[in-house]
Parts: sequence; structure tokens; C-alpha cells
Amino acid sequence: MKPLLKVENLSIRLPKGGDREFAIRNVNYNLMPGELLCVVGESGSGKSMTANAIMGLLPKVIEVDQGAVIFDDCDLISLEENRARDLRGNRISMIFQEPMTALNPLMRVEDQISEVFLIHTDMPASERQKRTLALLEDVGLPDPKKMLRAYPHQLSGGQRQRVMIAMALALEPSILIADEPTTALDVTTQAQILKLVKELQKKHNTAVMFITHDFGVVAEIADRVVVMEKGEMVELGKSDDVLNNPQHDYTKKLIAAVPPLAAPLREVKEHLEPPILSVKNLCKTYSTGGSWFSKARIVKAADDVSFELHRGETLGLVGESGSGKSTVSRCVVRLLESDSGQIILGGSEIQSLGAKELSPFRKRIQMVFQDPYASLNPRKTIGKIIADGPIAQGMSPKAALEKAAELLELVELPKAAIDRYPHEFSGGQRQRIGIARALAHDPEILVADEAISALDVSVQAQILDLIETLKKRLNLAVLFVVHDLRVAAQVCDRVIVMQTGKIVEIGETSQVFEAPAHEYTKGLIASIPGANWRSGNVEATPTELAEALA
Repeated sequence: MKPLLKVENLSIRLPKGGDREFAIRNVNYNLMPGELLCVVGESGSGKSMTANAIMGLLPKVIEVDQGAVIFDDCDLISLEENRARDLRGNRISMIFQEPMTALNPLMRVEDQISEVFLIHTDMPASERQKRTLALLEDVGLPDPKKMLRAYPHQLSGGQRQRVMIAMALALEPSILIADEPTTALDVTTQAQILKLVKELQKKHNTAVMFITHDFGVVAEIADRVVVMEKGEMVELGKSDDVLNNPQHDYTKKLIAAVPPLAAPLREVKEHLEPPILSVKNLCKTYSTGGSWFSKARIVKAADDVSFELHRGETLGLVGESGSGKSTVSRCVVRLLESDSGQIILGGSEIQSLGAKELSPFRKRIQMVFQDPYASLNPRKTIGKIIADGPIAQGMSPKAALEKAAELLELVELPKAAIDRYPHEFSGGQRQRIGIARALAHDPEILVADEAISALDVSVQAQILDLIETLKKRLNLAVLFVVHDLRVAAQVCDRVIVMQTGKIVEIGETSQVFEAPAHEYTKGLIASIPGANWRSGNVEATPTELAEALA
């Protein structure tokens, strides 16, 4: 069978001053008709570079040094731009990682999908609307007619991703490139998107290039796998061969870094001291919209939530997007005001305190945010970012900067980094800086809100190991908000499962994962990509996972 797409000896040169000379070097692989090829690697491995070259999305400062990408007997790299654009629009489509930034926030869903037909076909308006509605039905969106009139911000993450898939499939392309389309989604939404991609691939006989860092996704959907490391293609083979009998050391390390689904046995701790945090009957309701002609949309994000957290314990909050887990964590640190209930920190009720009375308690409970890019001020040095909190609490600037330097060492960054800016660090390093900032107040509780969801598996393992080490060294209590159940299984002593604002299950991690009592919990565990695939690292701890990559 003739390959649909051939990548031949492709090398892409980086600008001078980069961390290496080539983004990718001498990359060779084929994509066959109807095949699902996964391209796997860490951030910076070059896995997205070939896709960007195919789609003509390389920045102007980055140039193709040599090689070709052959499609339809044409080299997409050297092809005249108008012809290349026509092929990319009609025959090759792409699904991007973050649909909220890829979709126009000022255009309704109908207009965004219809625009594809408007640009590439002579289809009349009535036919465009008919085809757009059919696409929304194909991708499984609820109430497609209503969705036509919706704006991106009115949709969930999974729904936005389905709209992106509908746009990509509008002209029934021969090749679909999916660049990390499930990274930030919860397990059930992720499972739905993966199933949808597979179904549409078979229905239209579309070849799919699926870029990911998640070997669970590879196990779920891949026919063949390409493994990339620092711009080099280090392994290529059938999915089963690469997953179960990897040949290259780098592939082995990546697979070793995938947290197993089985929770390791932990000693059941007998807590003699009172809990450091007690949450009782917490409620938080959101109300949006509402007018003379429509009812307000009311969502109970936290509905009578109660739990306790002890020092030295990691308590996981898991559930789908919209389950209320992040709302609960933000209410606990008083970034959101709850409607009712009690939050008791170290024996003191803080729910009803005003800003002035609350100030002394804030340093006792600190948060590490999901996005290390957005949570650090790009105009301040790292030292200033870490020192700002202690200075606000009354510490002298000199002492605060000295403490910042010590904290950088604690999170395994060099003291010399204190005068650098956030953009000079990788995503994993920025998350370490976020942890250092949280620790600057000597907190008793660390709240990690999806703190590793945007990181690849090897960096995840390192950050998890760091949090575990700090928890033991500083006797911290950790409230860990996470949608990745593999991670929850490895790091949490106990797990709370939330659904639509309610706690549906709570218990020791091994008990919840091995014998879930609630149907919703069973559904979450069954939805984990690659749940039936075992990496062989069943008893690995976060420390062992990090050591596997050392």
C-alpha cells in the first residue's frame, strides 16, 4: 500500500542561541491510509515540529534546513504557497491543543464551522448551515441546534474540543493531525474524545497523526508509534511492540514514568491529633444569565461538602470538569466566598472572617496553581515573586530575598536563578517556583490545584516526588486537586470523589481504586486511557518514578 504522507530526512533548524541546533533532525516516517500514528515525547522533543511544518505553521525565525514532506506527489515544504494552502485546507486538517485559544471568542459556533465551507467551497448558505448541523451531530454534541448559536465561552472544554474536531472534519480531509487534544481534559471527556477520533477515523477512512506525551493514550488508540527525543526519532514500531517491548532506553524511561493505576499499599495512619483543616457542610452556588425572557442558570458547585485533613497527609479531590473540586479548593483558601458552611483551620473558624481578621491565617494555607505560565508575574524576577508574600506579612526585604534563595535550593533550583525572569524557565521549573512561593510563608497546608496537568509525564514524576519530599520534611498537609486518576492513585493517602458538587465517595486510596463503591467512581476508573495496559511498574512510588528518569 502506498503511504499517504512521507516525511523524508526532515531537519528543522532553530535560531542561534537555542538550547540545540536543530528542532528536529533527519526524521523519517510514513503515514498510511486509515492509520492512527502516535508521535510521543516530552516537551521540547520536537514531536509537534513536523506537524507544524506540514501545516505551514512554523514561525518565520525557524526554517526547514533539509528534507521533504510528500503528500499527493507534492512536497509541502517547497510547494508554492497558494497550492500548499489549498491542500492544507481541503485535504489536511489540524486539531489544536487548547480549543479556547484556537476558537474565535467573538464568533458563534455555527459561523466558525461555516467559515471553513465559505473559504474553500462555493456552497450556498442554506447548505452550509445544513452541513454544519450534521457535523455537530457527528461529533456527539448535545442539542446541536442550540449549540449552533453558542459562543466558545458557553461550552465546556470537551464540547469546545468537539467543535474543533467538527471544523477539522468539515471537508472530510485525508489526514487529520491532532496536537495534544486531550491533555487538559478529565478522564471521561478524554475517553469520549479518543473514542470519537477512532470512530470518525473509521467512518471516513482518515489517517490520523496523534501527538501526545501520554502513553495511556497510545495504548488506547495507536496503530504505530514514533518516539521523539531532543529532535531525534529514537524508536518506530507497532503499538504493542513499543508499549510492551521498548528497545530504546528513552522509551523505557518514558514508560517507567507513567504512574500505574494500582495504588501502592500505604500504612494506615492513626491520627491522634485533631485535623489541621475541617470543612463542614460547605455550599457554593453559581448563578449566570437570567432576564425577562430566560431563566438564570444555577449550578451547585459545592453541595454540602464535608471532610477533614491531617498533617502529613495527602488528600485527593478527583472528579470530572465541573464536579466542583476546584471550587472547593478555592473556597478553602478563601479565594472564593462560599455561601454557607464552616472552614476550620487549626481550630479557628475562618469562614466568616473579614479581610483584616483573615490576614494572619492566609500564610498558614497556600496554593500552587494549575498554570505556571499565568500564575507568575512576567515583569518580576523570581526572587521578587517569592519574596513578595513574606514582605507583605512584615518581613524585611533583605531577609525575604535570603529566604527566597534558600527556597529555590529546597525546590532543587540554583540560587543563581533568583535574578532571572519566569520566561527563562521551562514549565516544570516554573511549577517549582510556584511551590517555592507557596512555601515562603511556612504554611501548614499546601493546596495543589491541578498543579501537574499541563506537564509531560517525566516532569510530572519529578514534581510529584518534590511535593512528597517536602510534605515529609515539613510535615505538610496536602490537598491535591487532580483529574488524572493514575496520579491520584500514587500520591494520595485518601481520595474524595466528587460529582456535580457532591461527595459521592471518600476513603483510603487503595480501597477506592480496588473496590469502588459508587457507580460514578467505577465509571471514572473504567474511562482511564490505557486502563487495561500495565506499564509493569505497579509498585512504583513517586520517588521511584522520578529516579527512573534520573
